[in-house]
Amino acid sequence: MPQIPPASQNPQDENGLNFGYIFGTLWDHKTLIIALTTITTLISIAYAMIATPVYRSDAVVQVETKSGGLGGSNLSEMLGEQKPESNAHIEILGTRMILGKAAEQVGLTTLIKPTPLPIVGLAQVRYGIDRPGFARGWASIWSDEHLNISRFKASQNWIGVPLTLRSLGEGRYELLTPRGESLGKGSQDEPFESDESRQDRWIELNVNRLTAPAGAEYTLIKRSELAATKDLQGRFDVTQRGKETGVLELSLTGTDRQQLLDSLNAVAQVYLTQNIERQAAEAEKSLAFLDEQVPQVRESLSEAENRLNRYRATQDSVDLSFETESALSSLVELEKKRNELELVESEMARRFTPSHPQYQTLLEKKEQLQREKEQLESRVDNLPETQQEILRLTRDVEVTQEIYVQLLNRMQELRIAKAGTVGNVRILDDAVIDGMIAPRRSLILAVGLFSGLLLSVCIILFKLIFNRGVEAPAQLEAVGLPVYATVPLSEEQSKLVTQIKRRRNQQEGAINDLLAVRNPTDLSVEALRGLRTSLHFAMMDTADNRLMITGPAPAVGKSFISVNLAAVCAQAGQKVLVIDGDMRKGYLHSALQGSSENGLSELLAGRIDLDTAINKSKVEGLDYIARGAAPPNPSELLMQRRLTQLLDAVSERYDLVIIDTPPILAVTDAAIIGKQVGTSLLVTRFAVNPVREIEAAMQRLESSGVVLKGAILNAMERKAATSYGYYGYYNYSYK
Repeated sequence: MPQIPPASQNPQDENGLNFGYIFGTLWDHKTLIIALTTITTLISIAYAMIATPVYRSDAVVQVETKSGGLGGSNLSEMLGEQKPESNAHIEILGTRMILGKAAEQVGLTTLIKPTPLPIVGLAQVRYGIDRPGFARGWASIWSDEHLNISRFKASQNWIGVPLTLRSLGEGRYELLTPRGESLGKGSQDEPFESDESRQDRWIELNVNRLTAPAGAEYTLIKRSELAATKDLQGRFDVTQRGKETGVLELSLTGTDRQQLLDSLNAVAQVYLTQNIERQAAEAEKSLAFLDEQVPQVRESLSEAENRLNRYRATQDSVDLSFETESALSSLVELEKKRNELELVESEMARRFTPSHPQYQTLLEKKEQLQREKEQLESRVDNLPETQQEILRLTRDVEVTQEIYVQLLNRMQELRIAKAGTVGNVRILDDAVIDGMIAPRRSLILAVGLFSGLLLSVCIILFKLIFNRGVEAPAQLEAVGLPVYATVPLSEEQSKLVTQIKRRRNQQEGAINDLLAVRNPTDLSVEALRGLRTSLHFAMMDTADNRLMITGPAPAVGKSFISVNLAAVCAQAGQKVLVIDGDMRKGYLHSALQGSSENGLSELLAGRIDLDTAINKSKVEGLDYIARGAAPPNPSELLMQRRLTQLLDAVSERYDLVIIDTPPILAVTDAAIIGKQVGTSLLVTRFAVNPVREIEAAMQRLESSGVVLKGAILNAMERKAATSYGYYGYYNYSYK
């Protein structure tokens, strides 16, 4: 009886594929997974090795709280500048004022691009590979081939235009436009000027080193200062170490190590110079202000002294009492402080608005001094009139003199500070290469490895989703089709399939022998012997001894099953006739080492008789009828009465008649023949025919009145996806 596995062995549950089946399928395709993973890993390694490395350099500068000028003053303290303004300095460092000057100093406006090799790029330069002999004359640049330019100027029309410098050998070169037009030839260490006669299209070039051989090419681009600055800004970054420390870390990324160091050092030096110049400019402005104030104060001092002297002369040299001298000292001190605040206010007015908190604090101090002054003056009002007048005049002299001395001292301090200005920025660490930031080889390797795994798994899962061929007898049982046999795929059978593919377009068939004769102990033949036993019982209640074998689609192995089943039955002592019912492409005759002539088509057409159509095979008890010449109307021939007469006649002569028919979903031949046989079997191929295709074949046969007895699952493979309980018997063999 047909083998019926338990329902639990179905690789597909009600919700689709279960995890055991998926993991088993992945294990079955381990070769594909390993191959794809290896390929992507090798590609990632190759990319990591040939990709242009990107380096990072860094430098450290410090922004100090106050200026390092020699004179120094407490002005910054009075203005409340006690913390370094790091955020402002970070923004200033990224401006065009700083980076533009640095780009100009390093020469970033001149861009030199060596011509790379396809795919590989400039890896041969980085790995020190010299130009091989076969690469002579190539435009690509190899190791120890250098181009240095000390001067490159061009008119506005050439800004941003890529020019080609082609080496002519021995230090000579030719400059070409993007269209390949020559602008002239030159030699190293000699000034070059283009041949252009127009004044708005001129180029000045000075090459001081060219070691590339003839044919090697470089691309020269004269960039604008704005373009060079923006390029530098895109690769430049500033961060503060710690919180409000004033220590700034400058970083720059790029592919040229030496250019990185030069550029970052230039940025730090330009910023230091700018800071010093700014400090000196502040001192210059203060000096200019004081130069305006000193003559006025000196004149006021002279007037105050003259008034005091005149009053003393009129009053015959009046002396100050002790109380008056005490009041005078207090008033002078208050005026001195008040004057200092006014000086600070004049400085602050150039930097802040009156609503600024520091400005408001200064105004409050001035008001407080004014109140103290008013209190002191109220005391002075109680003195004699002569003492009051002499106090007022003396106060004016001493206060003005104090202001004058203070201004002179401040001017001297500013002159000293201007001469010795060092700014409040200092470079702590010069630029160094911090390391390579790209490509991240370990990450690329991991991505390549993971990509290979993911790609292979996706391919397998997509194949599994869109090609859901039957892989277990339980799937056929689920659609109401009993499984009479599962025929394993053997090595011999694989060779036969290979021969079929190799000789598909030849006139003769590809099968050269019967597997049942070539290797009778093969597991596939053993499965056919089990099918022979099952058919013996299945055909006991049928009206005839005829067996039709068909399939849903081509290449499922129905002809292989038919001829080898016939051989197995003949070896058991039965007299068997196998008929090739595929008059279009049948090749049973080549399996039995015969000819396709004088076969079924001629017999049904009435051109030969039955005895002429029947051929003997090398297997005792096995006869066959070949397909004959391919007729134009196979289906019409099968519908004639001669088919019925043929089947009745051979049923009387033989114990078993096996008819191999074309695929039911391709043509209607199987439906016509199936109505005249008692037993019909459907051959399906492992992992090829999906369930919906089998259901369509069953429906096609049933609509024609043909009842299928069951199915044969052919070319069953031992896979991890289907090994958990499926038909483990074919793991055993005997010799």
